[in-house]
Amino acid sequence: MEINWYPGHMAKARRLLSDQLRRVDVVLELCDARLPDSSRNPELEKMIAGKSRVLLLNKADLADPNLTAAWLRVFRDQGIEAAPFSATSGKAKEALSLIDRAAREAVERAAAKGMKKTVRAMVVGVPNVGKSTLINKLHGSGIARTGDKPGVTRANQWVNISPYLQLMDSPGLMWPKLTDQTAARRLCYIGSVKDDVVDLPMLTICLLEDLLAVRPEAACARYRIADPDLRGEALLEEVCRGRGFLMKGGVCDYDRCCAVVLDEFRAGKCGRITLELPPKRKEAPRAED
Repeated sequence: MEINWYPGHMAKARRLLSDQLRRVDVVLELCDARLPDSSRNPELEKMIAGKSRVLLLNKADLADPNLTAAWLRVFRDQGIEAAPFSATSGKAKEALSLIDRAAREAVERAAAKGMKKTVRAMVVGVPNVGKSTLINKLHGSGIARTGDKPGVTRANQWVNISPYLQLMDSPGLMWPKLTDQTAARRLCYIGSVKDDVVDLPMLTICLLEDLLAVRPEAACARYRIADPDLRGEALLEEVCRGRGFLMKGGVCDYDRCCAVVLDEFRAGKCGRITLELPPKRKEAPRAED
C-alpha cells in the first residue's frame, strides 16, 4: 500500500506560510502526542529556522503519559521548548504562558524602545492535529473552522486573542513525498491523510496490528480478539465477528469495521496509547580518571 497525498491547495499554502513567517514573532507547532515523530512535518524545521518556537504535543490526554514525558525530554535535549496539551480539555492560560515566554525577548526589545508590542504567533502542523481547535480554545469561541477531516482550513487567517496577541491559523501542511511509509500510514491513522485515497481495509489491519503490538490486552478486550497472534485479513475478520459487524448471512461488513476501528482510535476510545517510542538518550561521556 503506497501512500501519498499532497493536494494543490497545500503547495499554495506552503508559499503563503513562507511569506507570512517573516511577519511573526513565535511559531506554535502542534503534533499529535500519540505520534510525536510521524506527525511533525520535516520541512517545517527548515522553514521556521531562527524563529522562537514552542512545540505542543496536542491530544496528550489520549497518549500514554509516561511516553509523553519521555518524548518531552528528547525534544528538550534538542533545544526545543515542548509541552503536553489538550486543545479540547486543557487550560488556555497554560498555552498562553508558553507563547508569552517564547515572545519575551521580542517584547523586551520593543519595551526598550518605549513600545508596547503586539505579539504575532503562527500555529502550524500537519492536518488534523488540532490547530483550529487550539485557536478556538485560546479565543474562547468557535472563531476558527474545525473538523475531523484534513483540509478544513484552506487559507491563513489572523485571529485576535487579546489587544497584544494575534494568532494565525494556517492550513495543515504535508510534504510532497512521503518516503517513510510507516510514518505515512500512521498519519492516516489520525486522519491527516484523506481516507478516500487509502486502502482502508489494509490501513485498518495495520492499525489493529500496531495496537496489538503496544497494548495487546486493551486491543483484545475492545475488539474481542481471542487470538492476539492473528494478522492480516484473519485479524479483520476476527474483529468483525467479535464486534458484530456482520451483514446478512454472516458476511463480514468490512466497511463498517474499518470506519469504527479508525473512528475509535482517533477519538481516543482505545485508551491512552502512544504508538511511537522515543529514541534512547545518549549517555554523557564519562570523565577520565
